[in-house]
Amino acid sequence: MNNLKFTKMQGAGNDYIYVNGFDQKIDDPSAFAIKLSNRHFGIGSDGLVLILPSDICDFRMQMFNSDGSEAEMCGNASRCVGKYVYDNGLTTKKEITLETKAGIKYITLLDGDKKARKITVDMGEPILDPVLIPVKIDKEPVLNYPLDIDGKIWEISCVSMGNPHAVVFTTGIKDFDLPVLGPKFEKHSIFPRKINTEFIEIVDRQTLNMRVWERGAGETLACGTGACAAAVAAILNGYCDRKITIHLLGGDLEIEWNQKNNHVYMTGEAVTVFDGELIN
Repeated sequence: MNNLKFTKMQGAGNDYIYVNGFDQKIDDPSAFAIKLSNRHFGIGSDGLVLILPSDICDFRMQMFNSDGSEAEMCGNASRCVGKYVYDNGLTTKKEITLETKAGIKYITLLDGDKKARKITVDMGEPILDPVLIPVKIDKEPVLNYPLDIDGKIWEISCVSMGNPHAVVFTTGIKDFDLPVLGPKFEKHSIFPRKINTEFIEIVDRQTLNMRVWERGAGETLACGTGACAAAVAAILNGYCDRKITIHLLGGDLEIEWNQKNNHVYMTGEAVTVFDGELIN
């Protein structure tokens, strides 16, 4: 592989390495993600995002977690892709369609004449069918289901936003030892494709606090699909209204579950950290 240009970007602290796949090719993106995501010996990131041509959309996103596993999509990464293609002149459109493994996402650039910053992504409809999430529970929707983790019962609410999430409403989340607790959820036998887990504190009917354990990446500062799943679960449980601000370790996300079309909309900032080039 020749020298490779990349951009480090983050949305609410959810950071990825972005590569323009229109004029550059990575032969083994999984191995590349593992190597370069290392925060001590690499660039440091939650994973790798390739921005590619699409036959059905303006652009296509392919993404890999820091452990090399391919993910369906990421809401925060989707916002950053929107910023990247606009800022780098790959499009002049303020409304962009993005092909992902979780379907087509619709991105709207809200502000910034020369460079996009605040961006909304139409994340589509939440998936509540346990077969499609997937989770081995014969109940729809899966709300406050008791899950035994080392003899302690945790109530989970399961939602897919293109990737699977288990939402836990609890207290004291800042004190949780997620590197110990998270993998026990992620690898539990009822989740055939593993699971992302959101630990949520209810502040009021418009506000949640959140920490997240992402499959294949560990604890991250934010997770866009996880924030959407948490909002859906909070609304279904009657805890919150349809518009919610979620405080994550890396910043805030605004989530709306629209009652008219059943779509979930996520709004937040996308930030370019730096551009770089890998020299072979």
